[in-house]
Amino acid sequence: MATKSRGYSAEDIEILEDLSPILHRPGMYTDPMNPNHALVEVIDNSSDEGLAGFAKNISVVLYEDGSASVEDDGRGIPVDIHPKKKVPAVQVIFTTLHSGGKFRKTDKDAAYRIAGGLHGVGICVTNALSTRLEVQVTRDGAVHRLVFADNGKVKEPLKKMGAAAPRDSGTHIRFWPDPHYFDSPKIVVQDIALLLRAKAMLLPGVKFSLGIEKAGKIDTTTWHFPEGIKGYFATAISGNDPVAETFFGERYVSAQSESDSFTEGEGALWAIAWTGEGEVVSEAYVNMIPTRHGGTHVSGLREGVYNAIRNFIELHAMSQRGLKVVPEDVWSRASYVLSVKMLDPQFKGQVKNELISRDAVKLVAQMVRDPFELWLNQNTDEGKRIADLVMRQAVARTRAAQKVERRKSSGVAVLPGKLTDCASDDPDRNELFIVEGDSAGGSAKQARDKEFQAVLPLKGKPKNTWQDDPDTLFANKEIEAIALAIGVEPHGGEVAADLSGLRYRKIVIMADADVDGAHIQVLLLTLFFRHFPKLLEAGNIYVAQPPLFRIDVPSAGKGKPARKLYSLDKAELAAIEVKLEDEGVKPGSWAVSRFKGLGEMSPEQLWETTLNPDTRRMLPLSLGDSLAEPDREVFNMMMAKENASMRREWMEAYGNLVDADIS
Repeated sequence: MATKSRGYSAEDIEILEDLSPILHRPGMYTDPMNPNHALVEVIDNSSDEGLAGFAKNISVVLYEDGSASVEDDGRGIPVDIHPKKKVPAVQVIFTTLHSGGKFRKTDKDAAYRIAGGLHGVGICVTNALSTRLEVQVTRDGAVHRLVFADNGKVKEPLKKMGAAAPRDSGTHIRFWPDPHYFDSPKIVVQDIALLLRAKAMLLPGVKFSLGIEKAGKIDTTTWHFPEGIKGYFATAISGNDPVAETFFGERYVSAQSESDSFTEGEGALWAIAWTGEGEVVSEAYVNMIPTRHGGTHVSGLREGVYNAIRNFIELHAMSQRGLKVVPEDVWSRASYVLSVKMLDPQFKGQVKNELISRDAVKLVAQMVRDPFELWLNQNTDEGKRIADLVMRQAVARTRAAQKVERRKSSGVAVLPGKLTDCASDDPDRNELFIVEGDSAGGSAKQARDKEFQAVLPLKGKPKNTWQDDPDTLFANKEIEAIALAIGVEPHGGEVAADLSGLRYRKIVIMADADVDGAHIQVLLLTLFFRHFPKLLEAGNIYVAQPPLFRIDVPSAGKGKPARKLYSLDKAELAAIEVKLEDEGVKPGSWAVSRFKGLGEMSPEQLWETTLNPDTRRMLPLSLGDSLAEPDREVFNMMMAKENASMRREWMEAYGNLVDADIS
């Protein structure tokens, strides 16, 4: 007898207001390991005052009771009444998500035009995840105080505490992290010290200090680099003797610039050196925010420097016959510090450890390449020493690859005729894209990097191989072509796996962003899961994520050139449109077009969105020991011929959860 389902009405729809979303899902907004990120958000606000030219001193203190404070001598957070919220602006900033003074990007004179704060979420995270937070603002000849408690609730409303000198201004914030929301309530001192040291390098006009309370006394360390990146980088690589002089550079888009792709003020500051031994230094920042996982700005630096060195080697006839220099040869012994300024950067996650803005590749490469190429040719001896080191790395890499080839079987399989192979013989670098249809395959062949990317087009949908015997697999020509191309025989069960012949480190399933494409993905994943499981275990299988929509944003004057944005699905499209409105773009002024398939994209679009390692989106697949059996049960239910009734029951129970684009 079926049980009657509980009613479902408007009362069941919950709206998370004020700081509730942070308390409900703190992991979406901060790193739950410790309160470091909560402190960094406060430091970033003070640093942005320094970037805007108002703060000269920023002081951080870590107290024995677990609290932390940040004080700056900037302008002070506004304390007047907000016209919409009808409460003091300082209270709005600490209690309302997506509020702040850093959204006005189109105003050339906006103080925060290029700043670390982007989403209006950061300082709210600090307040929401604190048992108590005290704000003291000095400005307009007065000292004001506001206190929050119990995860963001106003404890003491804003109150004028007394008078201040007319020229005195600044903000002092002290907060006590709530241990309930962190794995460890202790702030990691070493990480904060490294951050402040780097901030001092990026802001030569600002002094940063870190005080640590011990037995009632505060020990203070101060960082100040009047020479900026030069003094900082020399300290960072001390102990490693560079083979040549360090290359310093700084370049930004100016009002007179010929560049129509970027906005005035955007650009980069960098220092690069090559060392023969020792650990390399790799530090990158965006609007003073450390990006520990790198991102597209680092890709742009790699591209610009690689092209400059390659041209220098060719110009001075230093290349060796049969030896090809690749980016890994240039960067294996390179240390660098990179600081990028961007008008509207996009990060992966609220913690901002990785930049994903596609324009950053072109911006940094464009800023770095010409100055570095000029420097190499003006300092020929320095350039040749760097080039010699790069050539030695290329020789070592080539010899290592040759040793691997000699260990392989001497038998050579005939590659499938439809495979468009790459030039490189290095399997650790090569990629194979399995594409549906000749149309998409043709676009992929034109768009790919011929050096290390191969394309294998399939005719129609692959066969469902879940219940096929390994001995009969090659009766299907498409399956045979895949096996021959990747250089691995089917395995699993009693058949041992031999990956020594693997020709590509990455095997990428590239299908259209629609229902048919998803079906093709499932059929190919079935093949790999059932007959090539070791490839999944080794992390060799990937799924490309081509966009479904393109958004053409018109130019908004000299400060904001026309842009092309891409989204994976309707949800991301809606988020992009909301973001465009927040930027001040007139609703309805942009055009949205839907890609019907990969073959409809131009080679340039396909390269930028799906093939370029610096800008593409790609899902790595893996097979863990604990997931193998549950996955097998799901595949068996979905792919076995005799389980049609089970599939029907599953679709009746869970089909409403699927958000499928069938247009």
